[in-house]
Amino acid sequence: MPTHPLPHAASGPRIDLGGGAALALGRVHEACGAARRTLAMWLAGQMHGPVLWIAPAWMPDRLNPDGIFPFADPARFLLVTPERAPDLLWCLEEALRSGAAPLVVADLPGPPGLTPVRRLHLAAEQGGQRGDTPPLGLLLTPDDGGAPGIETRWHMDPAHSGTLRRWRLERRRARMQPPRAWAATQHRPRSGLALDSAVDKAAEVGQPAT
Repeated sequence: MPTHPLPHAASGPRIDLGGGAALALGRVHEACGAARRTLAMWLAGQMHGPVLWIAPAWMPDRLNPDGIFPFADPARFLLVTPERAPDLLWCLEEALRSGAAPLVVADLPGPPGLTPVRRLHLAAEQGGQRGDTPPLGLLLTPDDGGAPGIETRWHMDPAHSGTLRRWRLERRRARMQPPRAWAATQHRPRSGLALDSAVDKAAEVGQPAT
């Protein structure tokens, strides 16, 4: 599986997760579902450099190094915990604009509106002009998400079987690609996730992309 940005004629540089799943750099994406943080850590493992993780100070859930380790080096993670809700998106916007971290994750209590998302896209584009690699912004939102204007929306839930570490990954929204679903399996730590059993998400789940 490629672990570095790949050029793409239609969408620019991207992170290729294999199996037809990819996220464009210099843009903001959304991850939702019970395993959204797992998706973020998997993505971090496919990239290089620091990972800036922004989460509210009042949120009871905290990243655990033992949970990060199977996907990426915990030492790469820089944690920011704003105490005010407006500072969550402010921190994300400024981090993307700086271009200092290739991956900036915001663990949000709910989806932001369209205007903030547009500002985040612009900040990511500006950050790409400051360094060699445009930064990627990832919004983690509860339940089924729903942030408007994002580049792609991904949904991930655990689907473990015995000792087999497996998840169900769905691409629910993308500007240039149809909905799709995969079985994502981790065969050993730090190996990333192998995507297989691709199916048409809209046909299987019975809901259109939004």
